[in-house]
Amino acid sequence: MSTDASSSATPTNPAAHPSLPGALKFYRIAAYITGILLLLLTVEIIAKYGYGYEVEMFGREGLVALTPDGEVEAFNFSQAILIAHGWFYVVYLFASFRVWSIMRWPLWRFLWLASGGLFPFLSFVIESGATKIIRRAITEAHTP
Repeated sequence: MSTDASSSATPTNPAAHPSLPGALKFYRIAAYITGILLLLLTVEIIAKYGYGYEVEMFGREGLVALTPDGEVEAFNFSQAILIAHGWFYVVYLFASFRVWSIMRWPLWRFLWLASGGLFPFLSFVIESGATKIIRRAITEAHTP
């Protein structure tokens, strides 16, 4: 009794894994959102610690206003940016881990991907580099 090995075996090339394109798309979206939130966080930190202001929304001053630190009475947008980036960085780490584990890369590549959410603009640079590497690997895996 013979069985068809190709139907039950997983691909030997990680780039041929069927979930890699979806994982790459999720990673790219997470990288862009994390990068944008990190840029907003950088502006917020400069405003708060450099000039002593926080961003208040829906307060007496209107839709958006710079308010002296500690005097925010309405929605504290500065704090919301901080919290959103922190939580979304966890999502970004998950997306990075998913791509890394599918590709079966060494640990340093995961650390490379993960560092994208730590420094302004770096998520855009790393996302671009990782996408090129992964797309090239996918193309090579599907080329006979």
